[in-house]
Amino acid sequence: MWCALRALTLYSRQGCHLCEDFLEALSPLIRGRARVDVTDIDTDPGLVAAYGVRVPVLCDGETLICEAFVDDRAVREHLDATD
Repeated sequence: MWCALRALTLYSRQGCHLCEDFLEALSPLIRGRARVDVTDIDTDPGLVAAYGVRVPVLCDGETLICEAFVDDRAVREHLDATD
C-alpha cells in the first residue's frame, strides 16, 4: 500500500551554501518519514519580507522546526510528535 509522505517546507534561496548544507544534513533524518519541498523565498516578496536573511528555515505548515542549522533533536521530536 502506497502512503504519501508529509511535506515539510525548506525556505531557501538559490546559491545559498548554508541552505544546500542544511538540505544535505536533513535528508537522512527524514528519509521514509517526510519529504522536503524547497521554496525559494526570492520568488515571493512576502516570503522575502518574512524571512529576509533568516534562511534556511524548516517548517511543517505554520510550525517552525529549526532554522540556520539542522537541529537533529528538534526534527526527530517534531516527526515523532506528529506521526
